[in-house]
Amino acid sequence: MTPNPLIRRRMVALVAAVPLGWLAGTVSSVEASDLPAVNASKPCADLLSIDLSDIAGTGSRVESTKQFDAKGKTFCLVEGILAPSIGFRVELPETGWTQRYLQVGCGGLCGAFWQRFDAADGCVPVTEGRLVIATTDMGHQGTDPSFGRDPQKRADFAYRGVHLTSRTAKKLIAAFYGRSEKHSYFIGCSDGGREAMMEALRYPDDFDGIVAGAPVLLFQFQNSLHHAWLALTNTGVDGKPIFTKPRLPILHQAVVAACDELDGLADGLISDPRLCRFDPRTIQCMTDVEDSSTCLTADEVMAAKKFYEGPMDPKTGEHLTVGEEQYGSELAWAGVFVPEAIDRPTYSGMAALNALNNLIFEKDPPSGYALSDLKFDKATIELLRARHPLFDPSSPDLRPFAASGGKLILWHGWADPNISPLITIAFHEALEREMGPTAVAAFERLYLLPGVYHCGRGEGMPTVDFLTPLMNWVENGTAPDAVITRGVTDGDKSVSLPTIPAKLSVGTSLAEPSVERSRPVYPYPALATYAGGDPNAAASFIKGEPLYTAPARPWAGANFFRPYKPME
Repeated sequence: MTPNPLIRRRMVALVAAVPLGWLAGTVSSVEASDLPAVNASKPCADLLSIDLSDIAGTGSRVESTKQFDAKGKTFCLVEGILAPSIGFRVELPETGWTQRYLQVGCGGLCGAFWQRFDAADGCVPVTEGRLVIATTDMGHQGTDPSFGRDPQKRADFAYRGVHLTSRTAKKLIAAFYGRSEKHSYFIGCSDGGREAMMEALRYPDDFDGIVAGAPVLLFQFQNSLHHAWLALTNTGVDGKPIFTKPRLPILHQAVVAACDELDGLADGLISDPRLCRFDPRTIQCMTDVEDSSTCLTADEVMAAKKFYEGPMDPKTGEHLTVGEEQYGSELAWAGVFVPEAIDRPTYSGMAALNALNNLIFEKDPPSGYALSDLKFDKATIELLRARHPLFDPSSPDLRPFAASGGKLILWHGWADPNISPLITIAFHEALEREMGPTAVAAFERLYLLPGVYHCGRGEGMPTVDFLTPLMNWVENGTAPDAVITRGVTDGDKSVSLPTIPAKLSVGTSLAEPSVERSRPVYPYPALATYAGGDPNAAASFIKGEPLYTAPARPWAGANFFRPYKPME
């Protein structure tokens, strides 16, 4: 059975705790090996008097403590400030704490307390409230990007807020339970992935295990040449967008029809987009065609080619980024650099302009600086170097983290429109060049999820738990291999499923029958290969050899993936 490659199936998360021990190499729940439960040794209110000045200096303090109920438990919520302005939040279960600490990363430019457990779906210690959990606003509140003009707030955002929150939470743990945590973990996606990698690089002893999803390894490129290129490429000479959301399915369906079966299975997903050689000109409208509902205009074709190719230096022809949009990601462009409607703004335009005006350059641009002022050439890359050691956790020398016993799981969706998965692959390759494949295999794994967007969602199977395999690796020495991803087909639109129970009882009219799908993903570069049977079942796939083995393409900023000393 092979699904029709032209049937588009949007995928939504199916959150469920899954018994997966039947699949060879698949890690199952850590519940059986849970650590002994510990109860609080003092009242929640007593934490109000904890002195934090030794962590972040004068003015650091606990501002409030209160109890709240959730997940059948009572928690102690502690909030406070680490000088001068880093907000932190720590939730401590009063009973049943299993001696683990989990810190959760932020997203975007942060400015608020986030608690999104991307890639920890069904992790029992999380769902049952057995962990101490903390997060931070990283030194500023709200969405105003002008904090980036303040050197102290830049440092707080770059690395200081996450590190000091870790130290603070651990001090609160020791005071509340009368003992320290046995194991500490960090999980984050997007900028949360950057924060995760910054911890591994700068503070290798803070966490025993790290899950970093779609990490912003090249913050300096991501928020300048990448998003600015996408925004400007999709702007016509009349100032209006070239592509809008309703036009994307034309391109997407053509891409999938051309490249879906390159991995051996027609299922609507491209397992490795690097195999695809689709040319948008093949679906360009004829000059005398009045109805363009099934073809692209000449301007759309040109824009699409630039989205895939990325910016190049006009003199040398060198690529200025590791990679840009991947084949099969087209529907995910909506809302990022392709507006929902012709009069709507795009995330890429706003994100790039905010960062360029406030964070990226050592010398702030003049008033009135616009995206059109950015030069796409090697000279701009040189301007990005000044703050590269501050914002970019791209050094491939993670020897101290590995020596401390740390374990790292990297993951990325192949259809991510915000951050190219090729960046994460290039970093993995740099790790192996710097430390050697054997040394890297002892502490790091990279997983790539076909058809999955930025930090989740998409046409692929975005529901996944990487935190449980990480815990098994750290605590039991069981290195992860196959990890199960899940999703539900839903015709041509998305629906939100309830977290518990994970069933299709949401009262939504579906365009076609919903089908639950599961599939293993394997450590890069191995691929899940169809072996026959039900293509919607994980048991029908085995660990296969990679179909693409070429290294990351040459580009002008390749030495940003060399070891360097982080900037204080």
